[in-house]
Amino acid sequence: MKLKPEFLLPHYWPTWLGLAFLRLVEALPYRATMFVGRVVGRIARRIAVPYVRVARRNIELCLPELTRAERRAMLDRHFHHLGMSLCESAMSWWSDDDRIRSLSIVEGLENLERAKAAGRGVILLTSHFTTLEIGARILSIATPINVLYRPLKNKLLAAASNASRERRARLAIQRDDIRTMIRALKHNEVVWYAPDQSYRKKGAQMVPFFGIPAASNTFTSRLAQMTGAAVLTFSHERLPDSKGYRVAINPAFEHFPGDDPAADTARFHRFIESEVRRNPEQFWWIHRRFKGLSPDYPDYYAAHPPATTQGA
Repeated sequence: MKLKPEFLLPHYWPTWLGLAFLRLVEALPYRATMFVGRVVGRIARRIAVPYVRVARRNIELCLPELTRAERRAMLDRHFHHLGMSLCESAMSWWSDDDRIRSLSIVEGLENLERAKAAGRGVILLTSHFTTLEIGARILSIATPINVLYRPLKNKLLAAASNASRERRARLAIQRDDIRTMIRALKHNEVVWYAPDQSYRKKGAQMVPFFGIPAASNTFTSRLAQMTGAAVLTFSHERLPDSKGYRVAINPAFEHFPGDDPAADTARFHRFIESEVRRNPEQFWWIHRRFKGLSPDYPDYYAAHPPATTQGA
C-alpha cells in the first residue's frame, strides 16, 4: 500500500487502529479468527441499530414463511457472519496463498475451462454474501480473474483493499470502466463481478427479487451481447464449525442473453434466491435492496413500511 501524507492526518487515526486490529486478528489461528469475528458480530448486533433494522426488514420481505422467533434467530446468526466477514477481509488482504488454499474447496473449474474454450471471454456473476471478499481471494488463487470493485469512500481503507486486489487479480477494474471490461473479455479473460445490489442509474429496471420489484442492473445482457462472452455464476459459502469455505463455478447460462434484459436479470435473481435459501444467514441482508426507481414505489424501509407486495 502506498502511504500518502494525508493518511497521517487525525481523520484517519481510527482507520489505522482498525487496520492494526485486523492485522493482529489475521495472525491468529483460523478458529480463533472466526471466534473473534463472531464476538465482533454480537457487538454489532447490539449497537448497529440502523443496519439491524434494514436486515430485519429484508428478512421479513424475502422469507415471510419464517416465524418471528426464526427470523430473530437468523438475524443473530447473520450478524455473527458479518463479524466473521470483517475478519476474513484481513485474511483476504494479508494471508498467504497456502493458508487460503488449505481452507478452501473449489468446484467447477471445468465449467470455466469449457467456457473459455470458446475464446470469447467469461463473465462470472456472483452475489453479495458475507463471503464475497474471501470467495474472490479463493477464486483468484485457483484461476486468473479480473475483478470489478466499487471504490470505498474512506481513502485509507480503499488503498489497503485496492493494494490486495492489484496483487491478486490480473486487473482491478472500477465498476464503471466499461472499456477495460470489454478489452479483458476480448482477450478471452474472466471478469468477475456482483451486479445484484440496488441500482438506480441509467439502464436500471425494476426486476422481481423474491417476488418484489427491485431496482436492478441489467447491463450484463448488453455486455454479453457486445462481446459474445459466456455468462456463468459463482457460488461461495462459509462451511459450518470453522471448517473453511466452499466455492463453485456453475455451468454457463444457456441461450444468454435473451431478447429481454429484464428476463435475463430475473434468471440471475433466481440463482441468488436459491443460494439464499441454502444459506440464508450468510446473505448480505444489511443492504437496502428494495429501494424503488421513483416515488411511485413503496418505501419498505420507512418507519411505518407498507405491507409486503410479494408476488405482485
